[in-house]
Amino acid sequence: MKTQARLLALTTLITLLTLLQTAAHAATPLESISVQSRLDPNAILITEIDVVFIYDKALLPQLPTTKSAWYGNKRSFTRSAGAGLDVVNLFIPQGFDSDTLTLPARKAEALKVLVFAYHDSAEATPADITALTTVQIEIDPFGIRVK
Repeated sequence: MKTQARLLALTTLITLLTLLQTAAHAATPLESISVQSRLDPNAILITEIDVVFIYDKALLPQLPTTKSAWYGNKRSFTRSAGAGLDVVNLFIPQGFDSDTLTLPARKAEALKVLVFAYHDSAEATPADITALTTVQIEIDPFGIRVK
């Protein structure tokens, strides 16, 4: 009887540890990101949006903290980060209505997910959407809004 009880306790413990390990790998619940422009269709403007998925903990302290720092160093940062991050990029021309981004297959493993927009002011900080499930990005004449 004691052997069965120990076996049951051990099986339960292994199951719990497996579930905890699986939950630890699913760092972000993000499922979808849609983008909508509130700009005048006649405006002569193209907006670039980057959604950055960071998987490597060592990259977190190196992340640019402003729009100008991100776009000024994007090429070298992404090259040095390698497989430690994914960037989903979208260019939005004038008259753009809406779109849903295609997210990376390993999105649930991301430790942090940030949104940078070229349309924002130079010192704008990225929007952290790590804890969100469904995200809508709106572009207006003054910048972007993430909700």
